[in-house]
Amino acid sequence: MPLHCVRSLKDPLIKLIADDPVRPDIPREFRVGPHTEVFVLQDNEGREQAVICAAYRSLVPSNVVELALDPDVEPHVAVFYTIWSYESGAGRKLIRAARAHIQEHRPYIKKFVTLSPPTDMARVFHLKNGAEVFRVNPDTVNYLYP
Repeated sequence: MPLHCVRSLKDPLIKLIADDPVRPDIPREFRVGPHTEVFVLQDNEGREQAVICAAYRSLVPSNVVELALDPDVEPHVAVFYTIWSYESGAGRKLIRAARAHIQEHRPYIKKFVTLSPPTDMARVFHLKNGAEVFRVNPDTVNYLYP
């Protein structure tokens, strides 16, 4: 399945941000930039299967306010802060594909974490996909993907 990287507000797939069920208040302008990307997993016919947003930071954020801080040094942490899927099982494929893409194109990224809501759905999803709890925060949970 092809992976599409949204790196511009002019990309037609930026419209998918309107479907974000986890962090709908984060503006489009934040999601695409030198330290942020949106990844879209598509099927072979170009239909969207799942979307994940990543921010590259120097520290693991514990909340959305910290996520919004630009790194003051070269980032080494990829923070997946929202994910949703349109097809069953596509989220799992997308996390793997996005991680592989980041490792290939941003070799300075050494840690992969989430900034997840403290819900059972998020916990089951991330643990099932091989992550472990890195840190429990007042309003979020960071899962670490080894």
